[in-house]
Amino acid sequence: MARAVGWILDEEQRSALLERFPPRYDRVIAHHVTLWGNRKGAQPPKPASITLVGHVDNGSDLECYVASVEGETRRPDGSIYHVTWSLDPDSGVQPKHSNDLLAKKDWSALSEPIPLVTRPDYL
Repeated sequence: MARAVGWILDEEQRSALLERFPPRYDRVIAHHVTLWGNRKGAQPPKPASITLVGHVDNGSDLECYVASVEGETRRPDGSIYHVTWSLDPDSGVQPKHSNDLLAKKDWSALSEPIPLVTRPDYL
């Protein structure tokens, strides 16, 4: 079976981050960092050092935070590690569209990286 895998944010830290960085759009995601999208036989990754390092918002319906996993912002598939933060549910945009946004628009670095508490799992 094909499944997505990555790292799920700790719920307590997630709540604190949502207070610190209020979502711009109505549908809040802020759930995980993906390693692999749906891949047959994918297993959850090992625990990793993950930090939030940047932010991008398309200004209309989607925002996400860029993540660094073990010091790298690029996933093995060439896309950028991120946490989809929020989106406008009426726009038709989906969390997977964060990959398109990050491919088209430069992200802004945070003033300081924020270490994340995560656990590897199926997404």
